[in-house]
Amino acid sequence: MGPTDDTDAVRAERLHHSELIETAEDLYDNAPCGYLSTTPDGHIVRINATLLRWLGYEHDQVVGHMRFADLLTVGGRMYHETHFAPLLLLQGSVHSVALEVRTADRRRLPVLVDAVVKEASDDGPSRVRIMVIDAADRRAYEVELLRARRQADLERDRLEQLATTLQRTLLPPALPGVPGLDIAAYYHSASVEEIGGDFYDLFPLAHDRWGFFLGDVCGKGPGAAVLTSLIRYTLRAAAVYDSDPVSVLTTLNTSLRQERGTTSTSWCTLIYGVLVPADPGFTVTLASGGHPPALVVPRDAPVEAVDTVGGQPVGLLARPRFRAITTTLRPGDGLLLHTDGLTEARRPDGTMLDEDLPALVAELPRGTARGVVDGLADVLSSLGSGLVDDAAIMVFTAGDR
Repeated sequence: MGPTDDTDAVRAERLHHSELIETAEDLYDNAPCGYLSTTPDGHIVRINATLLRWLGYEHDQVVGHMRFADLLTVGGRMYHETHFAPLLLLQGSVHSVALEVRTADRRRLPVLVDAVVKEASDDGPSRVRIMVIDAADRRAYEVELLRARRQADLERDRLEQLATTLQRTLLPPALPGVPGLDIAAYYHSASVEEIGGDFYDLFPLAHDRWGFFLGDVCGKGPGAAVLTSLIRYTLRAAAVYDSDPVSVLTTLNTSLRQERGTTSTSWCTLIYGVLVPADPGFTVTLASGGHPPALVVPRDAPVEAVDTVGGQPVGLLARPRFRAITTTLRPGDGLLLHTDGLTEARRPDGTMLDEDLPALVAELPRGTARGVVDGLADVLSSLGSGLVDDAAIMVFTAGDR
C-alpha cells in the first residue's frame, strides 16, 4: 500500500467522522424534546432548536443571557429554588419534575423536566444537562380526567340523593300508634347508590283490627321500586275487601302474575298478618309467602319461630301454597319480623346470623319493641362489610290495654 492509499483512507475516515458529528448535532438540535445545558449556577450555555421553537426565542436571546429559572413561571421559579435546585445539588439528578415554562409571548407551557449534573473533567467544566418534554397533551388529559371525575362524583351524589328520596317514599314515614301495642321499625340500606326492595307497613282495618306486612322484592334499582310500590298498594287494597291473610296473598299473587308481561322478576317474599285486640294482649294471624319466619319474643320464655314454613314466594307460581297460623301476644310478648338481610348478615368469622338468631334475640332487652330493634340495629352496625343486603325489621310488643 502506497502513500496515496493511506491518504485516501485518512480522508475517508475524517469524512465519516464529520458526517457522524453532523448527524449527532442534527439529532440534538431537532430532537423530539428540548435540551439545554447550564452552568452550576443556572446560566444557559447551550440550547437546542426544538426548545427554542417551543419558547419562541432566538438562540442569542437565551445563551449567555438567561438562566434556566428565567424560563419558568413564577410558581415554577419558586419550586425550582425550594425543591428542584436543592434536590439536584444533593442527588446529582432529578427526574420527571412537572414545571411550567413561559414562552416569549407569555403563554404557559407545561413540561416534564429531567436533569443530571456532569462533573468537571479534562474535557470541560461542570455542566447541568436538562431534558424538557412537552406535557401539554398530558396536562390536557389530566384536566379532562379531573373534570370527568368531578362530573362522576356529582352524578353519583345525585343518584344517591334520588335513591334515598325514592326509598323513603316506599316506606311509611312513621308507623301509626295502636292502643296497647308498642311498635318500632328499622331499615338499613346496604348501598346508598341502589334502591333496595325491602318494605313494611302497618295500617288500620275495620272493627278495631290492624293489618301489617313486611317483605322483600326480587332485585334492586328502579324496577324493584316500582314493584315495591305495586305490592304495598295491592296489599292495602286487598285487605279492605278481605283481610284474611291467605286471601290477601292470593290476590297479590294474581296481580304480580299479571305484571310478568312487563318483567320476569315480578315476585317477592313477605309475611302478611292481622292484629286483633284480645283481653289481654293481641291475637295475631300470619300468612307467609316464602319469607323467613317471624319470631315470638315472650317476656319470660324462650324465643321461638312462628311455624309458617311451607309458604311459597308470591308471584312465581300460578297456584302457590300459602300457610297461615294464629298466635297470641300476652302483655310483654313481642313479635319480630325481618327480611333476609338480617339472617344472611355475616360475622367476622363468616357465620351467618340466622344460625343462632333466636339466641341472639334472647339476649336483647325485652318488654319494649324499641329495645329489640335498637339491639339488632347495633348488631348490624357492628358487622361492617358482613352486611351485604338491605335489612328491614319491625317489632310489635303487646302492652297493658
